[in-house]
Amino acid sequence: MQVAVSGASGFVGSALAGALADAGHEVTALTRRPEQYRGVGDPVGFDISDPSTLPAALEGQDVVYYLVHSLAKVDFSGEDRLGAEAFASAATDAGLTQVIYLGGLGDSADDLSEHLRSRREVESILLAGAPTTALRAGLVIGDGGISWEILRQLVERLPVMITPRWVQTRTQPISLGDALAALVGVLGRDEAVGETYEIGGPDVLTYRSMMETAARVMGRHRLIVPVPFLSPRLSSHWLRLITDVDLQTARALIDSMTNEVVVHNHRIADLVGPASTSFAAAVEEALAARAARLERETGPRAAG
Repeated sequence: MQVAVSGASGFVGSALAGALADAGHEVTALTRRPEQYRGVGDPVGFDISDPSTLPAALEGQDVVYYLVHSLAKVDFSGEDRLGAEAFASAATDAGLTQVIYLGGLGDSADDLSEHLRSRREVESILLAGAPTTALRAGLVIGDGGISWEILRQLVERLPVMITPRWVQTRTQPISLGDALAALVGVLGRDEAVGETYEIGGPDVLTYRSMMETAARVMGRHRLIVPVPFLSPRLSSHWLRLITDVDLQTARALIDSMTNEVVVHNHRIADLVGPASTSFAAAVEEALAARAARLERETGPRAAG
């Protein structure tokens, strides 16, 4: 099939482009800077904030993966809303047979964070306006993922962690490989159009247990002490000081960490099979991928 990936320069998008090409599809990489793109697929200019770029970008495509998210911007929910509305209209005009969207897990009955509410709003807009298949995921564990990088850097840099209460929140992480299998697995499935699926790995864990497992895999002993006085706002500044994530992204992610994100609907297994990679195995894969990337970029000493 002729398949386009929006956000092809991002963490999931770049890996997905490669997986689609390996599966035999013709891949178009939709990106704001096609002249700088060096990944898999033919680069085509695409800027969701400029609707005039959409018709040409979608022309000739059968399916488009919608992986756009403006998390680092102050009014990310407003920009994501406008972008989804413009994209749904353009997708219908282009005659796409399927739009595949990756959103976020979270129980709609909860008081969802602005980040998760925005993901859910985009999902609703796409489902109502285009032939869409929506997948919901929590943390995707792989080299380059923002949430995984936060976790890795905390474990790597802090022998003793005075942590916020959200470390007790339950989540259901999924390995990058299992997420890609689900994303590719729903491609071209007529029965998946108009449906929403939840994806997650086999382990339901708290953030604390994820950090403890990651520390064990990395061969480090870490003392984690949750305290009640670290508010979400203070937590975001704490993350900004300890990790490389910018403050706006840290605030949005911290707010979401107070919401439990676990799979309640397992229907995706009927289409693509269950996700089988444990969290510990996903950590090992992410660390190995990082070491290989650093060795390619800067040589064996930096990788170690």
